[in-house]
Amino acid sequence: MSTPIVAIAVVALAVVMIYLLAGVRIVRPYQKGIVEILGRYRETVDPGLRLILPAFFKLRIVDMREQVVDVPPQEVITKDNVVVAVDAVVYYEPTDPQRLVYNVADFMMAITKLAQTNLRNLIGDMDLDSALTSRDQINTTLRNILDEATDKWGVRVGRVEIQRIDPPVDVMNAMHEQMKAERTRRAVVTQADGQREAAIARAEGEKRSAILTAEGLRERQILEAQGEADAIRAVADAESFRLRTVADGEADAVTSVYGAIKAAAPNNEVIAIKYIEALRFIADGRATKIFLPTETAGVMGSIAGIAELFASSVDDQDSGQAGADSVSASGDGSVLTGAEIAEPDPS
Repeated sequence: MSTPIVAIAVVALAVVMIYLLAGVRIVRPYQKGIVEILGRYRETVDPGLRLILPAFFKLRIVDMREQVVDVPPQEVITKDNVVVAVDAVVYYEPTDPQRLVYNVADFMMAITKLAQTNLRNLIGDMDLDSALTSRDQINTTLRNILDEATDKWGVRVGRVEIQRIDPPVDVMNAMHEQMKAERTRRAVVTQADGQREAAIARAEGEKRSAILTAEGLRERQILEAQGEADAIRAVADAESFRLRTVADGEADAVTSVYGAIKAAAPNNEVIAIKYIEALRFIADGRATKIFLPTETAGVMGSIAGIAELFASSVDDQDSGQAGADSVSASGDGSVLTGAEIAEPDPS
């Protein structure tokens, strides 16, 4: 009887050990566990070794890492009636495993359909050009919508990225032609602007060159005129100095001569002799006519007195001539003797 009892005990112990080992669960660091007892939520457990009773407890593991959902491509009609194919990716992170498990039956299907419908609405409110150039705006708006909608599911939407927006082939060809025409237009405009700027630069350079040339010519003429004026001024100053010097010399000479004459106290006879000497120099000229002063009567009387003075000094020469012949000129240029000069014509 002891052998069967031992065998039953061993079997029972083995069953208990298997039962206990079946209740051992390991929750990894990036996971959390939902513990249910008889189908009812009991608690949320953190990572670590967990023991449950398999017949009565159930542990549901929830991955808390950030996940990626690929939104399948779909055709969307834009505001300007162009059909485009659009797809996207959604990055989400669970924040509450209890709500993620109990508030939504199929989270992947729910967030995919939610992303598709909202993406269709956003693209439908834009024309093609706006949709192609407003990816950041679409991403931000769609992320806000999905994050608000999935908050009751215990999920936070981190990012939404539009992968492709593909217009039809004919629209793509038209866009390429438009882009080519636009680039050609920009090239022509840029070339025209460059030529215009070059023409303006050349005109400005020529204008500046002409201005500088005119200013240089003006400066040269001014400098030449100033040089000539300075030279003329210097010559005039030198000539003025020469004339002043000559005038001063002549004045000094006249003053000296006049002083000497005045100091000698000449009488009428000396003056008459000087007058006759001056007439001799006048008569030696090459002129055909000789002009004499009109007041000749007093001078002739002085000459007659001189002749008498000479006659008294040579009384011992009886055979000689009574007086020295004197030369005089009449109004028509004829030569007169001393006797004729002594007795001038009363007329």
